[in-house]
Amino acid sequence: MLATGDRAWDRQIVLGARATAALRHATVTSASGQLPMQTEFQISTRGPGLYEFTRDVTRWTSQTERTGLLTLFVRHTSCSLLIQENADPEVQTDLQNFFHRLVPPTTDPSMGYLTHTYEGPDDMPAHIKAAMMPVSLSIPVTNGQLALGTWQGIYLFEHRNAPHTRSVTAHLGA
Repeated sequence: MLATGDRAWDRQIVLGARATAALRHATVTSASGQLPMQTEFQISTRGPGLYEFTRDVTRWTSQTERTGLLTLFVRHTSCSLLIQENADPEVQTDLQNFFHRLVPPTTDPSMGYLTHTYEGPDDMPAHIKAAMMPVSLSIPVTNGQLALGTWQGIYLFEHRNAPHTRSVTAHLGA
């Protein structure tokens, strides 16, 4: 499917968006009984920006008293996952602007060397950004609580211009 053209950048910045995540749970049997060990978050985006979904992850991990390591993995090649400051929205704006300047759309003359352009001017730059940033995160969990710092939040960083529904798989291991 072809993406729509490169729209004006100032209309695409999403500041501190709270992601609404739908959950699909998988339950596995452990030595102590049935525990929700794996789930999938569906995160709806409206274009480029950072979408925080810390509350959804916290709600899921708090259903158990488990201590272990949470792994989050985004199942797409044109977005990323970040742990980033969630107190000041200017941090998100600056990150968005930095990566847009670092990897502009293929319509920018500096990107004329790119050959993968048939899915729109934002597609290959989105793949480059996703290659530069993490697509998985590991977060310690203690008694069902995420061991994040005071100002840390979990974000999906959308790199495409069009709205998408992104799948993030969560696995809480011992």
